Amino acid sequence: MTESGMRAKDLLEALLELAHEAELEVRILSAQAAAAENAPTQSAAARVGARIWVVLAPNDPPEHQARILAGALARHRAEFLEGRFVAPALRDFIDRVDPEDR
Repeated sequence: MTESGMRAKDLLEALLELAHEAELEVRILSAQAAAAENAPTQSAAARVGARIWVVLAPNDPPEHQARILAGALARHRAEFLEGRFVAPALRDFIDRVDPEDR
């Protein structure tokens, strides 16, 4: 359970759906892709041109992946979040993401 009261996997699933609606480019690496040379070793978000890419590494725990995704939403899609209903537990999690994790 996360501090939001949701299971980490449920939280991550809800954030993935929200990220899709917000038009973030999310890539979930397979274990094989993560083992490749020069593959990211941890989940991260970055701006690539006009797009926001979020890469989720398979070895990261779901709660860490959720924090990375929430941070990308808060930082890059704040206007999108303000204009739509987001379940209270999910919004609370996004609002409490540590800025250092973004």
